[in-house]
Amino acid sequence: MDLSKRIDRAMTSAIAHAQGAIDPDCKAPGRLAAALNYAVTPGGARIRPTICLSVARACGDDRPDLSDRAAIALELIHCASLVHDDLPAFDNADFRRGKPTVHMAYSEPLAVLTGDSLIISAFDLLSGAPDNDAARALRLLRLLARHTGMPYGICAGQGWESESSVDLSAYHRSKTAALFVAATQMGAQAAGHEPGPWEELGARIGEAFQVADDLRDALYDEAALGKPAGQDAIHQRPSAVEEYGVQGAIKRLHDILGGAIASIPSCPGEGQLAQLVRLYAERMTPVAPVRV
Repeated sequence: MDLSKRIDRAMTSAIAHAQGAIDPDCKAPGRLAAALNYAVTPGGARIRPTICLSVARACGDDRPDLSDRAAIALELIHCASLVHDDLPAFDNADFRRGKPTVHMAYSEPLAVLTGDSLIISAFDLLSGAPDNDAARALRLLRLLARHTGMPYGICAGQGWESESSVDLSAYHRSKTAALFVAATQMGAQAAGHEPGPWEELGARIGEAFQVADDLRDALYDEAALGKPAGQDAIHQRPSAVEEYGVQGAIKRLHDILGGAIASIPSCPGEGQLAQLVRLYAERMTPVAPVRV
């Protein structure tokens, strides 16, 4: 099955479960249930679950249901982080993926609850794995927790923005790279492989995506991004563009991606993974400034 269709099917099932739709006797708050679906659709590129499943396939993917659970749990965490990031307390964004953000469409209280519910749903999804997958599922839960919370995960990444002095490398590693490391490690773990060797690939891909995001934020306008532009400058956040300049950031992006390809562990699907990284490299590199 095509990975995008596989991800869409698994996400639809996970959201239906979170909404209580699979239980005819469940009485759940309707607006919050609707907000959950709103927060995950449209799905965007679904890059993290795609990487997770691509690594699982490269490693044999002997338990595809568990791989699906890992990929969707990861995407639920990512979507939750976007809902929270958009809140007035953080980025105060009105649009995300070309439509009103959750707090604009449903209210701030429901946006907070939506993000919280998606996080809980991610862990619930992995904990609901069949008994014969329990050992691997537990390891997946640990990986997801490590890369979501403090001190190594995306919560730490958001926390860096409240510090008076920021370590740019640590900031990027936790804010963006953490979920990419989770993607590569959880993909390998779901297929029964040790996650350790996959850390460098995830870290490099994550750093590349952060640099690319910094470039797009600096160069593109809101129409091109589908969300507010120039946010790093407005909120005085650390960025690769501020650190290296535009051309330096583009060179940094290419260097990181070259290292990512070289870091892919030996596995049956090594060539396909390298091709995937090259494809993302082409998509990530800004082609021309839209906003001047």
